[in-house]
Amino acid sequence: MTTEKLLMTPGPTMLPPSVLEVMRRQIIHHRTKDFEQTLDALQQGLKHVYGTKQVVITLASSGSGAMEACVSNLFSVNDKVLAVSIGNFGDRFAKIAQCFGLDVIRLDYEWGKAAVKEDIKAILDKEKDIKGILITHNETSTGVSNDIKAISELTRDTDILLCVDAISALGGLEMRFDEWGIDCVVAGSQKALMAPPGLGFIALSEKAWNAAKSSNIPKFYFDLKKYKAGIEGLGANPPYTPAITTMMAQAEALKLIMEEGLENIYERHRRLALATQKGVKALGLELLPDEKDSSYIITAVRAPEGINIKNVINRMNNEFDIMITGGQGKLKGNIFRIGHCGYCSGTDIIKTFSALEICLEKEGYKFESGMAVKAIQNELRGERI
Repeated sequence: MTTEKLLMTPGPTMLPPSVLEVMRRQIIHHRTKDFEQTLDALQQGLKHVYGTKQVVITLASSGSGAMEACVSNLFSVNDKVLAVSIGNFGDRFAKIAQCFGLDVIRLDYEWGKAAVKEDIKAILDKEKDIKGILITHNETSTGVSNDIKAISELTRDTDILLCVDAISALGGLEMRFDEWGIDCVVAGSQKALMAPPGLGFIALSEKAWNAAKSSNIPKFYFDLKKYKAGIEGLGANPPYTPAITTMMAQAEALKLIMEEGLENIYERHRRLALATQKGVKALGLELLPDEKDSSYIITAVRAPEGINIKNVINRMNNEFDIMITGGQGKLKGNIFRIGHCGYCSGTDIIKTFSALEICLEKEGYKFESGMAVKAIQNELRGERI
């Protein structure tokens, strides 16, 4: 008997049935009216999720490709940028900037902590020639979210470009690109946006597009001006062979997102996160981050002392067909992470913790069996215990 594996990971995430249906269709050509309809639906859906009137560019890449496009299009060699890192993917943004010859000032936080607006302001007050800030909206390696709305207040009326990695956040956490005055937001298809991996997205403000005109960093495939020209009808759209099927799947997923409504989606993610946190506490376990900073996309949990968490994760996968993930980098072996974004429900959380209890017991962890599931059920029905 074949059982469908349940992905409770930060990405890729589970796909809705109608998205799967789109992916099984025969391929179409990208220079056709049919595909133009897909491009239009994709563009309108992305604008809605971003909260912007600007064009949103789709790249045949992972979200990391969009991060690279951000750096290579908006800055020049030796430009000074502030890279704010609260985990593995904040570090990645900084490394990309260093790779392209930017002068990178680091503001690093202990993994599990969120960025502090006043710390960023202090650096901006001291370093007057900073051209941009690179920061993560939701750090999946640590289960922490940054307050991008508050941080945007530091750059909105300045020449500094605020560049946000929202790869795991977009579609799950509130994003108001135009209203908040953000200059660049990159995202990916395989997390809260409920599509397969393979697409990177990027939106730029007018301030950012003006900065792109003077960038001296070499680029070809990731030259965003070519993509923008196509979207605005000045040339072939897109400039290179697109990921046709994945784009069709993403357009369908965006249709589902618009039907559910963004506010409803944000609330669903919040409720699932709080239910997961209740389950963790009922097991006598600790969250990695402070509760106020804990992500609504993924929950990071400290591994119980004396328990081989890798064995727990493997049991979940092999015996119950439920995938959760371990820690990355310096947190490897010290935490485990439960994703609850995109196409995810309360039933998935209950199923995950039912298996987690059994796997923890088999590894020798002592707790009162059934309490986690009970706590989650009470949270989801609106009771607070």
